[in-house]
Amino acid sequence: MTPHEKLLHRFYQAFQRRDHAGMAACYHPEATFEDAAFRLQGAADIGSMWQMLCERGKDLRLTFNDIKADEHQGKATWDAHYTFSQTKRKVHNHIQARFTFRDNKILTHHDEFSFWRWSRQALGPVGWLLGWSPFLRRKVQASALQGLRQFQARRAS
Repeated sequence: MTPHEKLLHRFYQAFQRRDHAGMAACYHPEATFEDAAFRLQGAADIGSMWQMLCERGKDLRLTFNDIKADEHQGKATWDAHYTFSQTKRKVHNHIQARFTFRDNKILTHHDEFSFWRWSRQALGPVGWLLGWSPFLRRKVQASALQGLRQFQARRAS
């Protein structure tokens, strides 16, 4: 197993334990993270996002596989089963992750999944009707960022 494959295993094993500090320790200080809900810069914001998601995900179950990485880039497939906190609806999200590395840490992390599939599960009829639309994606992104900023503000006070 390559050093970066070990890093990704450590990251996802921490995620399975909802160990946000262990996850955050895998990121380079200049890291970026992107998925359908978040576009974040810096290990501090990324760590806060994982902390928020781990704390909210009381019933989170996570599996991962197909980890492959060389000295420059890596990939993994992972599945999350959880209850979406805003609607209390059950979600099974299947994600393809891509990574780049610097200094034996994650520099870029991009998670890709079907937003329409996710929105149908998480949002119900609204997701079914509008999950394909850029409008709903922007609304989810704005809501996710607002939720993260509120979470960070509560932690700081």
